[in-house]
Amino acid sequence: MPARLLRGLWQRWRRYKYRFVPWIALNLNHNPRTLRYVPEESKDKVISDEDVLGTLLKVFQALFINDFNKQSDILTMLPETVKSKYHDLLSVQHPRVKLLEYRHQQQSTFKPEEILYKTLGFSVARATSSLISAGKGVFVTRGSVPKGAVVSMYPGTVYQKYEPIFFQSIGNPFIFRCLDGVLIDGNDKGISKVVYRSCSGRDRLGPFKMSDSTWLTSEICNPLAVGQYVNNCSNDRAANVCYQEFDVPAVFPIELKQYLPNIAYSCDKQSPLRCVILVALRDIKQGEELFSNYYTIVS
Repeated sequence: MPARLLRGLWQRWRRYKYRFVPWIALNLNHNPRTLRYVPEESKDKVISDEDVLGTLLKVFQALFINDFNKQSDILTMLPETVKSKYHDLLSVQHPRVKLLEYRHQQQSTFKPEEILYKTLGFSVARATSSLISAGKGVFVTRGSVPKGAVVSMYPGTVYQKYEPIFFQSIGNPFIFRCLDGVLIDGNDKGISKVVYRSCSGRDRLGPFKMSDSTWLTSEICNPLAVGQYVNNCSNDRAANVCYQEFDVPAVFPIELKQYLPNIAYSCDKQSPLRCVILVALRDIKQGEELFSNYYTIVS
């Protein structure tokens, strides 16, 4: 029994140590492959914000069209110009089918991962990691990911650096720290899960959801929202993706916010919603596991 307990504690420590500040300080220089150096002027951007926004809009619009038979309450609230845009998108995918008819005729929808594949040419999913004692990981399950593509998103509640997160952080290996001190809690269990659901319900405006909470379940609507399960690289497994911060612009379509896997802890609307996406550092083939850099050093 003691041996099993110690083995369990050791496995938990191996996963948690990358978030433990004293360990990071002592071991940062011992494993150079866990570091990614970027010039200061690049502001940690591998691809432009415009490219990130374009990818998210492309995927979210495809998901919206796929869920069209569930969007009737939202459609009645949208301006005619926006409805016309979705009519055009629908016409491209389903010729000779009118917008109103489609809501009644659609019998089935594609799975979100199929939509991702049809839209970007690849799909990703959680599965048992190839690393020993690493738990879950994220794999390219279909197609191939080109270098510079947005391959995943890091879901969770977004905390400004002055907001309380102590109790949520205890034993929590899913807290991501941004360069400016903003924290994202990507834990899908316990108090973290309760906080996210509470904030998501708080911000809902009638039929409009301001965030996606399905990443907390086994039925994920946004297939990109698995980034918290991407494991750290090592000397044997070089990183093939890296983190990049992205602030959601104020002009982001309100009907597509239902697919954003992040929500602000505070009601303060002064700061834009922070998202973190993962970008492919090289071409990634089907069957490969994603490995990231947990640390970014701005030089």
